[in-house]
Amino acid sequence: MTQINQLELQNLRHLIYSHETSAKKLEAYAQQATDPQVKQLFQKSAQDARNTKQQLMSFLS
Repeated sequence: MTQINQLELQNLRHLIYSHETSAKKLEAYAQQATDPQVKQLFQKSAQDARNTKQQLMSFLS
């Protein structure tokens, strides 16, 4: 596998942090939602953000 440079590493860390932050916010929105469909949408979006974060983290291995 090719080595990543410092700028790519910095960008990757930023993306990972952004996805984690998004997931936390979406979970908070889901907890506040009263409509079951809206709650489910927020929960799915939070899980998608966490999945993407995990995929991005795999580039660090």
